[in-house]
Amino acid sequence: MNFEFYTASQIIFGEGTLSRTGPLASKMGKKALIVLGGGSLRKNGIIGRLTEFLNSAGVKSGFYEGIAKEPEVETVDRGVETALGFGADLIIGIGGGSVIDTAKAISGVVTNGGSVRDYLEGVGTGREITKPALPFIAIPTTAGTGAEVTKNAVISSSEEKFKKSIRSPYLIPKAAIVDPQLTWDVPPSVTAACGMDALAQLIEAYISKKSQPFTDALAIYGIPYVARSLGKAVKNGNDAEARADMCLASLLSGCALANSGLGAVHGIAASLGANPGIPHGLACGILLPHIMKINMRFDLRKFAHIGEALTGKRFESEEQAAEAGIEFVSELAKETGIPGDFRQFGIQPELIPQLAEGSKGSSMSGNPAVLSQGEIEGLLGSLI
Repeated sequence: MNFEFYTASQIIFGEGTLSRTGPLASKMGKKALIVLGGGSLRKNGIIGRLTEFLNSAGVKSGFYEGIAKEPEVETVDRGVETALGFGADLIIGIGGGSVIDTAKAISGVVTNGGSVRDYLEGVGTGREITKPALPFIAIPTTAGTGAEVTKNAVISSSEEKFKKSIRSPYLIPKAAIVDPQLTWDVPPSVTAACGMDALAQLIEAYISKKSQPFTDALAIYGIPYVARSLGKAVKNGNDAEARADMCLASLLSGCALANSGLGAVHGIAASLGANPGIPHGLACGILLPHIMKINMRFDLRKFAHIGEALTGKRFESEEQAAEAGIEFVSELAKETGIPGDFRQFGIQPELIPQLAEGSKGSSMSGNPAVLSQGEIEGLLGSLI
């Protein structure tokens, strides 16, 4: 058996760990470009605290903010210009997965040159990240993507209608600071979508054709955390235990997917995110039980383990356990406000072939079932 395992050089987890950013950053650089999204982190004082921690450690802060939900090529390229103009020797990404992906891509392109588009799988020029990225600290404020420990960044183009990855071991953050307190202000709908994304990542990493012992252990350990705590976190954002559980589940999912890949849920969700722009976590939550039904027959043993991990029960047969797991996911999605289909988005039927074709990216390669164009079109047709 041969396998490799990548993750961040250092992971710091726990309430209040944001305070460790200053001493950590000072070991990596003296001028940190902080990449962030909208104004919420400024309003709730998190950015103020972060800059104080950095200042006290002798690290100067610059800012690149306003990152949209789906970072685009131009967003990253402007960030590279900002980093170079500021003279940054360190990048800090604080926010959701899109912010962290933006910061991650900036850290790699700054040292390797060109446009981020050059490096994107399937649409770029085939250019690769060959030089170490700027040191990068990832600080997630949502619990879902696991981007703080992955080696890829997902970048979109609304003009060209694509959503592709820049990928390299050089892009793995030097450190991930996971402070569950930073997620307390996340709205219920975002908590639900991010949580379903984390669950999809755990399940897909576990059943992936590229799975390996390390990822299996992380994924099956992480699944119960979502099962017991996502509903609680959606209902009460200040539930400290539930928030910590979801942050841990997300972290574990990132460690797993970075090494075993994903599957059809993320393949199709990427296409739906590129056009017509359905939010990623929401798409994953809608697709997950349907893809589980398709994949179940290809690895009934693992799906039985998933069913037991989700429900905390033992069953008379593997098939009963697997079916119970799928039902649990469906009910969890419903409980947390995830729609059962895509009908509210008004997707036109004539778009289905394009969506199916766009699903055939790197994520799909790990799916247990090899899905034809017709099968993907049939699934999408049943959901719109």
